[in-house]
Amino acid sequence: MQVSKRQFLKGVGALLTGVSVYGATRTLQADSLLQPEPESETKYAMVHDENACIGCNACVQACREVNHIPEGVTRVKIERKGPFGEYPNQSYRFSRVSCQHCEAAPCVRVCPTGAAYIDKETGIVAVNSDRCVGCQYCIAACPYQVRYIHPETRTADKCDFCQKSRLAQGLLPTCVEACPTKALTFGNLKDPESDLVKLLKAKPSYRAKVDLGTRPKLFHIQTIDGEIML
Repeated sequence: MQVSKRQFLKGVGALLTGVSVYGATRTLQADSLLQPEPESETKYAMVHDENACIGCNACVQACREVNHIPEGVTRVKIERKGPFGEYPNQSYRFSRVSCQHCEAAPCVRVCPTGAAYIDKETGIVAVNSDRCVGCQYCIAACPYQVRYIHPETRTADKCDFCQKSRLAQGLLPTCVEACPTKALTFGNLKDPESDLVKLLKAKPSYRAKVDLGTRPKLFHIQTIDGEIML
């Protein structure tokens, strides 16, 4: 069969057009893969003012009731140290122990199923209980020792800033609302007008184990001796 010059040129043209379209498509796909995802404007954090905390445990009980935490485990603890000083001028120090919602969370890195993850919209370190197999790798990896296995679900659990129980309804974490002395402040680190950012700018604060590079988002305003007196 003979092919005319016109037919030959037409075929080559079609082939080159196809290659061009394919190349352009691949380029667009590659570009889309290289494009970083836009960062969320929200990064939730919490401040615990140790000067205002009186160790009443109202936050612990409110968390237990709202998030249905059974006895024997807890998402938040208030540790008491002291007394300091000589009677009658003695004082105690109270510190909140709960998930730090690390930006570089060791628990997320070691989870073999992806059950532990950082929510891209809020920065909250969360647990997908449907994917958790209870292997406890996250518990071993957490340098703050705040995770536990829920005795009923047999999956890993911890503070999630009430993401599922209250934040979804536009409410503050229950521990914040329950605190009678307003020792807890919750808000968006990326909002310069938030009470949380204003507080962090106004008072010196510290975070636990920052030398580990975990970048925790639970801030503490350190106790000034003499604030809580017997």
